Amino acid sequence: MATHIHISKKSKILSEEQFFSLLNDMIEETANGVRTKKNGQRIGSGSVRMYRCLERSLKEFAEHSSFRLKIYIDQNLSYMEKMVAKKYYAKFYMNYTKFLYKEKDFYDNYVGSLMKLLRAFFNYLDGDKHIPVGSYHRSFYTPKEEIPIVALSVEQLHYMIYNPTFIEAVKRKKLEKIRETFIVGCTLALRVSDLLNLSNQNLLVINEDYYIKVKSQKTATFTSVKLPDYASEIIKKYQRKNGKLLPEMTPEWFNRKLKVLAKMLPDDFEMVKTREKNGKAIVFYRNEKRKQHYKLSDHISTHTMRKTAISTMLALGMPEHIVRKISGHAANSKEFFRYVKMAQNVIDHESDKVFDKIRSYGLG
Repeated sequence: MATHIHISKKSKILSEEQFFSLLNDMIEETANGVRTKKNGQRIGSGSVRMYRCLERSLKEFAEHSSFRLKIYIDQNLSYMEKMVAKKYYAKFYMNYTKFLYKEKDFYDNYVGSLMKLLRAFFNYLDGDKHIPVGSYHRSFYTPKEEIPIVALSVEQLHYMIYNPTFIEAVKRKKLEKIRETFIVGCTLALRVSDLLNLSNQNLLVINEDYYIKVKSQKTATFTSVKLPDYASEIIKKYQRKNGKLLPEMTPEWFNRKLKVLAKMLPDDFEMVKTREKNGKAIVFYRNEKRKQHYKLSDHISTHTMRKTAISTMLALGMPEHIVRKISGHAANSKEFFRYVKMAQNVIDHESDKVFDKIRSYGLG
């Protein structure tokens, strides 16, 4: 049952109990589809899980500290009381983020996600519950962390698909299903959960050409992607009647085996692993005592498939709007722009090679 809050002209503060009751209302309304996106689409289950994480985190914070959570009714406050409210929210932000960094050992990306959700909660109070909370929550800074895009190069992907020595070595290691599923993933740019759930309902066969039809979670539009011959052969190999198109496996098991597969690729170069806290980079070592850095294979995960697919399409000249349609990114997606920048680095490198040849042409 939704929380009923009676706000009189004398009401100035909502208690911690009311705070959590209202937060639970928002989560329940989001999960039940009552609260939707601005375009009317249902908010995904992943967002609901993150709201629950926020709820647990705030309860832990309240139990861990002597800080009491409350909500100020801004329109009923005097000028001096508004100054007190402003100081309260600033102190709350400082203490809560300190708890997340120090006690929970979270990094900027996760802390930023929680603060973004907390701001959404205050917007919900103002817009959906009509509780005048003011604009204090707008000062809740959401830190961001630029996590490197780890993707295979075009050369590495080609090697994995076609190199006979590599293919035989993979068979000996009994990693054939991992290799083939990974290749399809590097072709379709799907999230791993969507990839492993592909079924006959997603498959279209037109004049012997194979298409995978999927619905974007973010844009809610259907896209049909024509498969290259190597991916079509993999689908034919594993397709089952009224069943899945790819081998059944859990994302966790797939992730572990991918790192084993990646170690078999040539040029498993050293790749420094860092995370950020309060904007400060922290270096992680594979062996802290020897200061031994991680390698590319250590960074390879199921996310690498989607990243490789997008970066490969862009690097080889596919127009951005078509890549976005396949990957399901919105036109103004900041995440997608990171792929564009990455692909531009590849283009710049290749352009420099061509221009160097022009400069040196005829000099030898």
